[in-house]
Amino acid sequence: MMGTPSLVSLTRDLVLVGGGHTHALILRKWAVNPLPGVRVTVINPGPSAPYSGMLPGHVAGHYRRDELDIDLVRLATRAGARLILDAACALDHGAGHVVLNQGPAVGFDVASFDVGITSAMPDLPGFSCHGVPAKPLGPFADAWAAFRAAPGPATVAVLGGGVAGAEIAMAMAHALAKAGRRAEITVIDRGQALGALSPRTAARLRHALARAGVTLVENSTPQEVTVDGVTLADGRLIPAGFVTGAAGALPHPWLAKSPIAGDDGYVPVDAMLRATRASGVFAVGDCAKMVEDPRPKAGVFAVRQAPVLFDNLRATLSGVGPLRAYRPQNDYLKLISLGEKSALAERYGLPMEGALLWSWKDQIDRRFMDAFDDLPTPLAPAPPWPRAAGAGGEPPLCGACGAKVGAHALERALGGFALGPEAGGPGDDAAVITTGAVRQVISTDHLRGFVADYAVVARIAAVHALGDIWAMGAQPQAAVATVILPRQSPALAERALAEITSAARAVMEAAGAQIVGGHTTQGDALTVGFTVTGLCLRAPITVGGAIPGQALILTKPLGTGVILAAAMAARAPGATVAHALREMTRPQGAAAEVLGHATAMTDVTGFGLMGHLAVICRASYVGACIESGLVPMLPGAEALAARGIRSSLYTENRAAVAVQGLADTPCHDLLFDPQTGGGLLAAVPGDGDAECARLRDAGFAAVVIGQTTDTGLIQVV
Repeated sequence: MMGTPSLVSLTRDLVLVGGGHTHALILRKWAVNPLPGVRVTVINPGPSAPYSGMLPGHVAGHYRRDELDIDLVRLATRAGARLILDAACALDHGAGHVVLNQGPAVGFDVASFDVGITSAMPDLPGFSCHGVPAKPLGPFADAWAAFRAAPGPATVAVLGGGVAGAEIAMAMAHALAKAGRRAEITVIDRGQALGALSPRTAARLRHALARAGVTLVENSTPQEVTVDGVTLADGRLIPAGFVTGAAGALPHPWLAKSPIAGDDGYVPVDAMLRATRASGVFAVGDCAKMVEDPRPKAGVFAVRQAPVLFDNLRATLSGVGPLRAYRPQNDYLKLISLGEKSALAERYGLPMEGALLWSWKDQIDRRFMDAFDDLPTPLAPAPPWPRAAGAGGEPPLCGACGAKVGAHALERALGGFALGPEAGGPGDDAAVITTGAVRQVISTDHLRGFVADYAVVARIAAVHALGDIWAMGAQPQAAVATVILPRQSPALAERALAEITSAARAVMEAAGAQIVGGHTTQGDALTVGFTVTGLCLRAPITVGGAIPGQALILTKPLGTGVILAAAMAARAPGATVAHALREMTRPQGAAAEVLGHATAMTDVTGFGLMGHLAVICRASYVGACIESGLVPMLPGAEALAARGIRSSLYTENRAAVAVQGLADTPCHDLLFDPQTGGGLLAAVPGDGDAECARLRDAGFAAVVIGQTTDTGLIQVV
């Protein structure tokens, strides 16, 4: 999310690839002690990063799924970093770019990699179709939850007889027994299982596996995974309805092919955690290989690398101070979950076992996760004194459409502005220009930055500006961009503009429009906007054509204003923010085609659903009755509204429209929530059911939310 504008120009790009344990700790430390002038970017496929230390407890049913997640959205907001929700797929070190799966490449001056490992088995036939790797955690947890909830006997095969495989197998046995399901669980290893442990500890763990009813099949090579289970090289079939892989560790293929990786696919690093094959690059966690002091893959090393990496990144970015060496400990405490709330511990080859050890492990894990819930809060500067009457005490200004001027002030300021006879009516989304037999519409819109990902802001700003063209029933034609960048060096400005133009061009071209020019300046905060034109092949759809008795269709759920307001304060769950951003980037061209016969249409943006509905009602001389229970809401929006969170534009939106039947409820409050990249609101003849069915087939959460009336009033029931 966007942070407070810095008084220091941005001059260096630090890119953290992956949201692993080390990088999560780096962000928390950065929130307390940032380095001015550095733009920090985090690249991660999802809004959260799972803590693998609690995975066996989750599989066993001791922890909820959300208890495993480090919320990277909140963490990045507190650190003043930008979070790009995408997956890295290549490294172009020569150009200084990290290449992404979907978005534009991200440039860096200094980069750090903490992407972990994978337990996928691409060389085992059938595994990609019938198996589920234990890493990454998200897909595994979802697949396990579905399997655990199914009825009847259960058969499971775990490929890999290391500590991780044993932990997962015992956790599954405990969960299935608790669910009352008869289970057969088999751990398969190509060699001898539990070889990384001391003989005494391995013997204790073998007894624990036997107590849990887990069968060990050793010195057996899996040959194929089928719908029936795992076929071994000797021809035996191990029946399994659920097959998972926990056989050691594999580097991600894209990283293994990168110029910084060694022959084994891992990134070799020196004592300062610098990649040995490239300058300006660091690597930590399981994806790194410590050349001078090799250690096994274990989370304890990743956690202890964080302070060293933090200091070394700051020294490299600032050019001040020597780099520190990381010295890993010779041995570490191993705590192994045994399925039930009991654990086996080993240090210096000596095993211990019991429920107290599980409680100890639980406390360690929860203390680690609590550090990411109790995030440091930056102190807001005190307003100056003396100051003008009425100044000070205002809530922070929201980004996106929450930063708009209120409807009352806008109407009074523009009240005397005269429109030409062909320019469209008051409240229309775009002006209509007629040249001979050609009708063209033109509109402009811009958004103050609301997330720090330039590409996401550009995509949403493009969709938002195109909404006015689509709402008029026109075909997008051309666009001119206006961009204000936060103050930064020419090199960083070039990178930022490349991300913005690449993302915006993709949206515009998909809609049939071309970006033909623009204007850029630097200022206090990011702003991206577009002036867009479109061609009308038939009479434009205005806001003044609704008649009583028509269905009112809304194509997108509400709630972006309250979610973005909460995200600015790091109070919104990352998954809620990520879902809202996906909705905001959803273009409305296909929806506009389905609604091409609407008699009145507008897009729902800054003035909220009620504000834009009021525009249709005033222009069409009709009333409206809205069934609030039918109005779709974004996941998490009502919960945030129930906590009293509101956009800075909410109060003016509510005061601008007279609505009968309003209650003091989060649902009714969200009817006035300013929307960014919002849906289309259309009045159509009939009941609207056919249109909604077509819209839902096209991927829109379209709903008939009410109808127009002849009362002249807006009512909510």
